[in-house]
Amino acid sequence: MKYTYPAGPRINFPLAVVGQLLSLPFDGLEFAVKISREFGDIAHYKFGPLHIYQLNHPDLVRRILVEQPEKFYKPKLIKLAFRPFAGEGLFTSDGALWKQQRRLMQPAFHHRHLAVYGDVMVEHATRLADSWAAGQIREMVGEMTGLTLGIVVKTLFGGDLQEVEAIGRQMLEMLHATNRRLNSAFQIPTWVPTPGNLRERRAVARVDEITRVLIQARRAEPEKRDDLLSLLLAAVDEESGARMSDQQLRDEMMTLFLAGHETTAGALTWTWYLLSRHPEVEARLIDELRTVLAGRAPTAADLPKLPYAEMVIRESMRLYPPAPGFAREPVEDVEIGGYVVPKGSLIIVNTFALHRDPRFFPDPERYGPERFGPGWEERIPRFAYLPFGGGPRVCIGNGFAMMEARLILATIAQRFKLSMTNDAAIKPVQIVTVRPSGPVRMQIEKRAAI
Repeated sequence: MKYTYPAGPRINFPLAVVGQLLSLPFDGLEFAVKISREFGDIAHYKFGPLHIYQLNHPDLVRRILVEQPEKFYKPKLIKLAFRPFAGEGLFTSDGALWKQQRRLMQPAFHHRHLAVYGDVMVEHATRLADSWAAGQIREMVGEMTGLTLGIVVKTLFGGDLQEVEAIGRQMLEMLHATNRRLNSAFQIPTWVPTPGNLRERRAVARVDEITRVLIQARRAEPEKRDDLLSLLLAAVDEESGARMSDQQLRDEMMTLFLAGHETTAGALTWTWYLLSRHPEVEARLIDELRTVLAGRAPTAADLPKLPYAEMVIRESMRLYPPAPGFAREPVEDVEIGGYVVPKGSLIIVNTFALHRDPRFFPDPERYGPERFGPGWEERIPRFAYLPFGGGPRVCIGNGFAMMEARLILATIAQRFKLSMTNDAAIKPVQIVTVRPSGPVRMQIEKRAAI
């Protein structure tokens, strides 16, 4: 069959391969934004033999996420990139296995459980704030990663692991390895003993061992706990009566372990950076926190009374979405945007670019939390804003993440003002998540008591 393709950039595949071999930098975020602005709602390009389609309009995104989700699976490229640590977890699985796992996991993220997790979030944020002193300079990527890692360990496993800092380094090694696979023209098998593969193998083995021991210990305990691991151990699929095997638990725990702290840490780091550059936004946030909390620690029950704090977080995730995009692979030829997209193509929705589209977000580079004021869900097209994806595969932990980000913001912001140590703009880079290109060093200043 002869296909007609949308317009798009021309990729010099041999030159791109040489660039990779020479480790020349490639800015995937900037590339996606450029495609969005130059080629309209749907763009096409080839990378070697692979046909790639980038969707740049919410109506087209709706088609693959909601209207015909059964025709689109996670791409083989994505599965190969993430499986060394995620196995057949919710992120990489498809079809009947994915549906069963989703049913088993969904109750663990019910709002009645989230309220319990909220206390843990505030406790850890308060502990971090207590360790800070006026005049100190702190690197916020590391601070927020350590904080959210501690929270996910407590809520996931019900304990405080002594190896939190080491596990954080191992998780970052996994992210780097995954990013190399995602952006490599040559897929070097993970069994090849390259330095990167060996580092990743050691990292996965260490976290695997911790997870295995915890699962076995929890199965042997007679009493029930309220952490996520206990809830997943007790989960029974109403349709099939199935429970999770140890391997399934390992895969889901690994996925939640990684996704449950890295994304929120990134969102918070960008929020501190943006607040430091927009004092008028910070002033309005502090006014809300002082009015509602009057200096006390927040609780999950306070969140409905802190709408501006939510607006701040949502706008931070618009400019710097925790996950820069997602991809699908059609399992048969499908029609999208007036074009027949062949089976086996790679369909990309780059949320970083979509969130910067001036058609849906006027003056898109401006940081303006008021975009997400009352009625924002009617003003902004449903699939133009996708920090957690959408459709049946919307992020299962989105409620957890939003509560965590707001509670941490409220806990720390009312006690400290964080200022960048220099005025240089920080560039975002894609390392699976959207991370700052370098350290985010901020000076701590104690706020006056209320």
